[in-house]
Amino acid sequence: MFKKILFATSATEACDHAARVAFDMAQRYNAEIHVFHVLGIPTRGYSQMVVDVTTGEEITLDDNYRDLVREEIRTYYDHQIEKTENWSIDVTTGLPHREILRIARDLKPDIIVMGGSTGASGAYAHQKNVTGSTYQRVAGVARCPVMVINRPAASFWGGFSNVLFATDFSNAANRAFDFAFTLVKELQCEFHIFHALDITKSKDITDFQINTSHTQDTIEDEIRKAGEQLRFKYASRLGDFKNYAMEVWEGIPFVEIVKYGREHHADLIVMAHNTRKPEVNIGGNETEAAIGSVAEQVILRANCPVITINRSVGKA
Repeated sequence: MFKKILFATSATEACDHAARVAFDMAQRYNAEIHVFHVLGIPTRGYSQMVVDVTTGEEITLDDNYRDLVREEIRTYYDHQIEKTENWSIDVTTGLPHREILRIARDLKPDIIVMGGSTGASGAYAHQKNVTGSTYQRVAGVARCPVMVINRPAASFWGGFSNVLFATDFSNAANRAFDFAFTLVKELQCEFHIFHALDITKSKDITDFQINTSHTQDTIEDEIRKAGEQLRFKYASRLGDFKNYAMEVWEGIPFVEIVKYGREHHADLIVMAHNTRKPEVNIGGNETEAAIGSVAEQVILRANCPVITINRSVGKA
């Protein structure tokens, strides 16, 4: 399932958790791991002056400097590399999201692994709007799944064994289900299929007001409908696979996804990265949402790796 891994890193503490998971996956599944770092952004045209993406300083780029950065990365990940058989390190210049997508097109990895947002920690991380960040731009168009690890993922030490698939019934969610189901069958995992019924009042992902215009009877009726849709869309596709559960909870979607994953000891969350509200939504609202907003919030809060999949994954 994971034979070729592209690990996009800043080679800083922000990517340490992602590095542990990426190298552990490479060792556990005997995969190639390609460590990729965008060291700077050219100041203009084909200038040899670049702005270092880590320090913000202007530097003169030449082959010696590239080799120096490559060796620094080799040293930084020495402990993981010495236990990994098939690895490589590549550095380049340019806009990070463009270069990650470029090398992904060339390498055709099974998965891209990335760290969380740099410079965000503690309470601030949960308020930080990273729409338009490297992750958002990569996840929105990548032709393979994108895994992001924003917090320590201690549960991964046993490998993937308990997978949560969170669905909003979108087209991208269909592709996410295909990936998640293939993974749980191959790795013999427990499989949780989950939908969070959105009962918030505002379209803004950061507005936590509950829509009080709906009675509990209305909410429970919507939960029943969502449960029927879960069974209709997914149960028939499970075949003779028995180790699964389906549930619908109501609330703020990203809160409920994280809470469900924590309570059921998920060691991986798989979900869609898309631009639309859930199709099952109280009031029938299907207006556009911020790109990947629910996925973004799940990534910031989840205590396990999160894989996002867009509607292009799997297309020729």
